[in-house]
Amino acid sequence: MAKMYYEKDCDLNKLTGKTVAVIGYGSQGHAHALNLRDSGVDVIVGLRKGGKSWPVAVKDGFDVMTVPEAAQKADIIMILINDERQADMYKQDIAPYLTEGKAIAFAHGFNIRYKQIVPPAGVDVFMAAPKGPGHTVRSTYVVGKGVPCLVAVEQDASGHCLDTALAYIAGIGGARAGIMETTMHDETETDLFGEQAVLCGGIVELMRCGFETLVEAGYEPENAYFECIHEMKLIVDLINKGGVAAMNYSISDTAEYGEYVSGPRILPYEQTKANMKAVLNDIQDGTFAGKWIAENKNGRCFFNSHRDALAKHPMEVIGKQLREQISGSPMLSEMIERGRLKILALYPDEDLTEWRNYRDHIPATWINAYDAGCLVRENGTYDLTAIPSLYLLDSDKRVLVKDCTDVPYIEEVIDRRG
Repeated sequence: MAKMYYEKDCDLNKLTGKTVAVIGYGSQGHAHALNLRDSGVDVIVGLRKGGKSWPVAVKDGFDVMTVPEAAQKADIIMILINDERQADMYKQDIAPYLTEGKAIAFAHGFNIRYKQIVPPAGVDVFMAAPKGPGHTVRSTYVVGKGVPCLVAVEQDASGHCLDTALAYIAGIGGARAGIMETTMHDETETDLFGEQAVLCGGIVELMRCGFETLVEAGYEPENAYFECIHEMKLIVDLINKGGVAAMNYSISDTAEYGEYVSGPRILPYEQTKANMKAVLNDIQDGTFAGKWIAENKNGRCFFNSHRDALAKHPMEVIGKQLREQISGSPMLSEMIERGRLKILALYPDEDLTEWRNYRDHIPATWINAYDAGCLVRENGTYDLTAIPSLYLLDSDKRVLVKDCTDVPYIEEVIDRRG
């Protein structure tokens, strides 16, 4: 049974007098930095000079500096950039300043597990891994909750590395929900396997095959999208809330019967398990890591070609059209990707948790007045883009929404088109 830790097991004072450098200010980086600072920790942010995140972190009030400067100044260095960029950055910008007595931390064990980063003997090495995206790490924190985390100690040079790691996780709010102890070895291998066999690789291929099967049989692609892709979230939400049994309780008996008789036909048990074991073997013996490292060194031709092909697949084309027709305007995420909008902050500065109290104050200038939606500011006016499971609240320059976990947070969004 894995060991669990909670707030009573963590002492934030272990970080007193220490400076934490958060390297990267993306989804996880901004959440870690803001939460730690709000917990009373001395935080600096290390970024690439001229990078797009630099002015965002400055606006949020942080002391922002280059990665070498941050590594030299910090006692604890948390690396929160993409896996494939970490090794080169570590060797060039961090290793020369990673002196004895310091600690280096990660939110994923890939580069430690596959020895792309090998810290010196005199430093602590630990993992603090929230099991949720950065915006949720931040949004739960600001309402007094937290996201469950994994903790692992890879190297305990100081003799109290676990205490430091637990204090760090308490600082980002994870101890409020619970901290499970593991190893960077196990976290890496199980995380990669889950992504490849089930969460990303498995589900995408299952949805693709279902969509193609219906379309090839003469059904409208819109129907195929709704039945095989759109409703996936609804089912997963039910499972996440109460398990498979609760999901089965919520669906029809016809659907549940179909699960029992047809599920094994789609995924034959023995063959599927054999395929999954082969995937796991590639992760365990380093085959996958070697391929991914080589892919990044050789220009990502395979990766980019598959990404481009997926974007052109009919399920993606039809899905995009349907989402725009349903919402009445482009999805927020698509607008951000196109560079039209930029999220500046994810934090509340006033208590607006009871969204229903504000329904009577929705300005008439808003194009729509859905109960579900995410408000974005565009061209100096407010426009409502409907997104399922998000609730609307009235605020001047910020927008309070509720996601399906009933956790409120605020997004400040501005127009970048000038």
